Amino acid sequence: MEKSRPLWDNPLQFVFACISYAVGLGNVWRFPYLCQMYGGGGFLIPYLIMLIAEGMPLLYLELAVGQRMRQGSIGAWKIISPYLCGVGVASVVVSFFLSMYYNVINAWAFWYLFHSFQDPLPWATCPLNSNRTGYEEECEKTSSTQYFWYRQTLNISPSLETSGSVQWEQALCLTLAWLVVYLCILRGTASTGKVVYVTASLPYCVLIIYLIRGLTLHGAVNGLIYMFTPKLEQLLNPKTWISAATQIFFSLGLGFGSLIAFASYNEPSNNCQRHAIIVSLINSTTSIFASIVTFSIYGFKATFNYESCINKVILLLLNAFDLEEGSLTADNLNEMKDYLMATYPQEYAQLAPQIKNCSLEAELDTAVQGTGLAFIVYSEAIKNMEVPQLYSVLYFFMLLMLGIGSMLGNTAAILTPLTDSRAIASRFPKEVISGAVCFINCVIGLIFTLEAGNYWFDIFNDYAATLSLLLIVLVETIAVCYIYGIRRFEKDLYTMIGQKPNWYWKIMWAFVSPLLIISLFIFYLTDYILTGTLQYQAWDATQGQLVTKDYPGYALAVIGLLVAASTMCIPLGALVTFIRKRLKRERVSTVA
Repeated sequence: MEKSRPLWDNPLQFVFACISYAVGLGNVWRFPYLCQMYGGGGFLIPYLIMLIAEGMPLLYLELAVGQRMRQGSIGAWKIISPYLCGVGVASVVVSFFLSMYYNVINAWAFWYLFHSFQDPLPWATCPLNSNRTGYEEECEKTSSTQYFWYRQTLNISPSLETSGSVQWEQALCLTLAWLVVYLCILRGTASTGKVVYVTASLPYCVLIIYLIRGLTLHGAVNGLIYMFTPKLEQLLNPKTWISAATQIFFSLGLGFGSLIAFASYNEPSNNCQRHAIIVSLINSTTSIFASIVTFSIYGFKATFNYESCINKVILLLLNAFDLEEGSLTADNLNEMKDYLMATYPQEYAQLAPQIKNCSLEAELDTAVQGTGLAFIVYSEAIKNMEVPQLYSVLYFFMLLMLGIGSMLGNTAAILTPLTDSRAIASRFPKEVISGAVCFINCVIGLIFTLEAGNYWFDIFNDYAATLSLLLIVLVETIAVCYIYGIRRFEKDLYTMIGQKPNWYWKIMWAFVSPLLIISLFIFYLTDYILTGTLQYQAWDATQGQLVTKDYPGYALAVIGLLVAASTMCIPLGALVTFIRKRLKRERVSTVA
């Protein structure tokens, strides 16, 4: 059976598959946000420490387990101990949840990509109202990019309770996204192995183009200074270290079973230690590189908004006080405001509510992550560039490549255990199994195309994987070090790559990494408990902004089920194995 197992064409193909999976949207829209929140360049200190203490060791462990056992997550952990079959099942469940909602991001990327060919870009200005006498009221209260995202893309409902209908444009884009994923995974490693060359390399080409363009934008330097100025006082903030550890953990895609699945298609003699180091370093370097690109564009956007604000204030004061054109400039604005306030106190007091306090620092301090950064902030910056259509097409094509690359790993985590199962593989060809998984995910994913779909997306994104993955990887490290045995694992590695792991790997596996995971698990658990009633951000069309609301009871029940569905697999798997063994013994004793 081992001989018939598909293999990667060469080790490079495997490395590209891992990079394509690990380097995803989080590198572009999560890491820059964390830099912004937790000390700019200073955040790199805890980030790199966590890479060494947690990221590389756990990545190496998962790759080694997959390569040694030559099975998907369920089979691999079952070989280590029959009582651990639930660990693999939990990984598959989490990957299934992730696939359900993650491909919706690719659907949004398709939607924006298709609209990027219009001139002007549809999010560049507010649309006219039905009477064509002015702009849409909702758009006037917010911005054209936010209006395009919340109203024209999502057609978002005012709350989770108002589900609304399926948005057929988004449903079609989702179907297209799943069709693309299906074509990529159709023939397993034979097709995936070719696709990863594109999904892993093209985003770097786009990032380089954006870096060159970004550095030439007016105000880009302001963003880069903001990023690289270290705020070392943030190192005393425990959340800085927690965020660094969490980012490393989720960015590498640990616990989903994807890395185990990819490694199971390696030659047994493949140097997985070298590949673990290469993939983790490339992943982290990409995050830093993407941050430089993001902050150069962020600096441009902040400077543009700041200068627009200054110009509006100058125009307001010129008209109100009938001043000579050119008498008011950005340099003397504050002095002139003081002069006008002293000379015309009553007139200035009436005008004061309309005079905005323009601040470049405040613009740069506005921290945005996730879909807000990817689909609103970037769109805002792109519309103000020269030839915006070109940069829009490049950007959303890059998002698509990153998203599809991650989806290849997510689906591999589900499909590999299924195709490893004799009961399933003997009855259905690989193409049918892949098609069934994609079809089921696509149908369930239509929930996220409802008017309230974005709220459900946030629920899955926030709660479907966090605690579950921490528990899964904790059990994995304990299983390898203390159930399978670290000395036995050491011998396996020597058989595979010709060298035993040194003291660094063993200390990290046995002590440091498990303690870090336990710390993260306790932090998130206490954070959920102390938060009290869980809340979400809902779009209020009347105000043109997000407002905070409490989750309804049924949403809290869904959150509980999402967490329990995967975590309970681990003890239930052990319990079922125990009962089976007990029944088997009783049958043997009865026969005897």
